[in-house]
Amino acid sequence: MTSLLKSLKLLGDESRLRLLRLLASEELSVAELQEVLGMGQSRISMALAQLKQAGLVDLRKSGQKHLYRYTGDKTVTQVLEQAGAELPEAASDDTGLRLVLKKRKDRIRAYFDELAGRFGRDYVPGRSWQALAEMALKLLPPMRIADIGAGEGTLSLLLAQRAERVIAVDNSEQMIAYGREAAAKAGVRNLEFRLGDLEELPIEEASVDLAVFSQSLHHALHPLAALKDAYRILKPGGKLMILDLNRHGYEEARELYADVWLGFAQVELAEMLKKARFRGVELSVVHREEAAPYFETVLAVALKPA
Repeated sequence: MTSLLKSLKLLGDESRLRLLRLLASEELSVAELQEVLGMGQSRISMALAQLKQAGLVDLRKSGQKHLYRYTGDKTVTQVLEQAGAELPEAASDDTGLRLVLKKRKDRIRAYFDELAGRFGRDYVPGRSWQALAEMALKLLPPMRIADIGAGEGTLSLLLAQRAERVIAVDNSEQMIAYGREAAAKAGVRNLEFRLGDLEELPIEEASVDLAVFSQSLHHALHPLAALKDAYRILKPGGKLMILDLNRHGYEEARELYADVWLGFAQVELAEMLKKARFRGVELSVVHREEAAPYFETVLAVALKPA
């Protein structure tokens, strides 16, 4: 009862009532409260100290700012609402609060306005290609997918989150062993690793909905043969996706990364896909590295006619 009486006594002061009413709607700093109420800093700080001592407000640090928030119970909230309705300054306080919150949004908008054109190149906390890939994968319908040249299965594991089944093919026994172990540890049951060649896939004809070459086609001795075999395993109406390097002149890649081909020009990919009988070919450069040797990544999408 003492606590309630103390709270009611504090609410008997109009300035404290106005202040508390604002904090019941939004966390605010002393500077923002000054802007809305038109009171001096010392007066507001004293009122906040009294309210905090009574357990009606609390303080939270946000970066360099200190934000006050309302922490009163249900009884105090009801009294606050009833008393607040009689305040002649209530309407102007509400207008001031909306202006303060608009300024907050404007500051955020100004930041992104300044960042426009640099967003994809500058560091942004929490923004990563893996996170974006995870989000995009949620949009995929369940399907049977072949990950061709899967390596240790990083992409395969991602695809398996939504796929009906994923078949990961690689010609390295060590990669296959590592991938199987990783899938087992993760408890993934719809991912199967198969040892095989990119040009002679150990997959049944017309059995998958999507075939993917992710930075693997430039390792094939005969890329056209690999594309033709991908066409074979796709169901009618199935889709092929290729992520590979754009044609480059970095010869060291042959030794460093065991690359057989120094990427493919978009015209080359389009011609090979046409020879492999794919239709609806779409090609685009989706990433450019800013450091030497300035690799570019090409995305190619094509369909097997239904």
